[in-house]
Amino acid sequence: MIQKKEDFDLTTYRHSCAHVMALAAKRLFEDVKLGIGPPIQDGFYYDFDCAHKLVPEDFPALEEEMKKIIKEDIPFVREEISKDDAVTLFTDRNETYKLRLIHELGDAPLSVYRNGDFVDLCKGPHINSTGQIKAFKLLSVAGAYWHGNEANEMMQRIYATMFNNPKELREYLRRRDEAKKRDHRKLGKELRLFMIHDEIGAGLITFLPKGMRLRMILEDFEKKEHLKRGYEIVQGPSILKSDVWKKSGHYQMGYPMYFFDIDGTEYGLKPMNCPGHIYIYKSQLHSYRELPIRYFELGTVHRHEKSGVLHGLLRVRSFTQDDAHIFCMPEQLLEEIKSVIDFVTETLVVFGFEKFQAELSTRPEKSIGGDEDWARSTHVLKSALDEKKIKYEVKEGDGAFYGPKIDIKLTDAIGREWQCATIQCDFSLPERFGLEYVAKDGSRKRPVMLHRVILGSIERFMGVLIEHYAGKFPVWLSPEQTRVLTIGAGQIDYAKKIKADLDGHDIRSGLDIRDEKIGLKIRQTQLDKVPYMIIVGAREEENKTISLRERDKRESCSVSIEDFILKIDEEIRTRKN
Repeated sequence: MIQKKEDFDLTTYRHSCAHVMALAAKRLFEDVKLGIGPPIQDGFYYDFDCAHKLVPEDFPALEEEMKKIIKEDIPFVREEISKDDAVTLFTDRNETYKLRLIHELGDAPLSVYRNGDFVDLCKGPHINSTGQIKAFKLLSVAGAYWHGNEANEMMQRIYATMFNNPKELREYLRRRDEAKKRDHRKLGKELRLFMIHDEIGAGLITFLPKGMRLRMILEDFEKKEHLKRGYEIVQGPSILKSDVWKKSGHYQMGYPMYFFDIDGTEYGLKPMNCPGHIYIYKSQLHSYRELPIRYFELGTVHRHEKSGVLHGLLRVRSFTQDDAHIFCMPEQLLEEIKSVIDFVTETLVVFGFEKFQAELSTRPEKSIGGDEDWARSTHVLKSALDEKKIKYEVKEGDGAFYGPKIDIKLTDAIGREWQCATIQCDFSLPERFGLEYVAKDGSRKRPVMLHRVILGSIERFMGVLIEHYAGKFPVWLSPEQTRVLTIGAGQIDYAKKIKADLDGHDIRSGLDIRDEKIGLKIRQTQLDKVPYMIIVGAREEENKTISLRERDKRESCSVSIEDFILKIDEEIRTRKN
């Protein structure tokens, strides 16, 4: 039966467009061997083994050939096939990667999709014909190991996107161009916030003075907000004996850790802070009257991430989590989870994020703990979301190995989602580490443990902030809130006095007294995205005023330094975004 165009979702269209791209590549380049071509978020890709080195300059010819294939309106024809027939078919076509896939699939049912003479091993689904594709664009080419394994062959992967109509495609490409301008790696370098140096090591961040100021602002905010909410600030060691990681289960689960030997004993560099907090809790016996107990740590952790996934501040090997663990009685769980949700949503608004999405992730295949505890944990997380009237998507099997979790993703200024807060409910580790509290009747009972982060990784959140604001931080967040610029050498002492006044009011200020033209100084301050520039010349010094200019305005106005300090103090106090 021929289905209507509106019956297919966008993922199916993108999958079908990947086949069209593969057919075009087969037509244009000799000896192309096909890898895989799945749909992904916002588009699709296809992996090729090709003697010709694919470059972006090949895209116009590929796109033109794809348009011809779409105009030919070739049907997608599904055919179920036996393993023997599939082996014969793809052997005749010298498709070595498809043969590997056939053998990996074992006795699973096989199907192929044909577009005329073109055939691909695929379970589908697909649209009716190539003519239903309306708007696509090839985006980039990159190397990709077969099956993502560095021991396998390097293939050439072309990324592309596809939408239902040209208008949607144009809007996506506009947002993509905007994302490039906002790339935190580019802005981080231009604004001198951080660096990643090959000689230091991949995935290791060095914070420069301005970046460290931004980090300090975030960390100071976090400490104050946690203390207001009844958390105690603690700090655990960075290395723990491997026996601890075996007891927690991280060792057996193959968690990406660094292990090393000290005096014949194996230690692990911590990838998370929970065991340290567990031992703090265990250091004394607690009464039910003390619970819940909330420990907070800005804990630096290390994870053995593969080099291929490292990405600026967003995916690193050493980072700091705003990590907390709440030890409570089972009957306190619901209120504690709701309280954490409130903490998250209130914090996101402070940083200029008003939209967010929630996901509830359930038990993965590799996990610890009993079925009953997993059911209780999942139920209470779901209840908290329902009572807070938060819509969520269920992600089956995506929970942590010790418990289910809520993930909260924020939406930035150009509509992208970013992983932020996580709330994990855990009955398993309290059991493994023998945690107890003295109940009202004098008996010993087991607490429940909540693992949670609010911003997540400080490094990652900084990267998100840089891209959200395109480097133009609101005044309260800006590493440099003002910069004082002199018109001539005669005003250096006056400029220094103004800076001292600003410093005395805890206003982060810079000073540009170079022997350069004022136009150049203004231009540099704009490039550095400083919210306010204070320009002083002979007239300003004589009148005991300043010439004030805002970041995105061409005009300046004359005000007293006292009035300006009142103005900027109010912006900082109210955390105006």
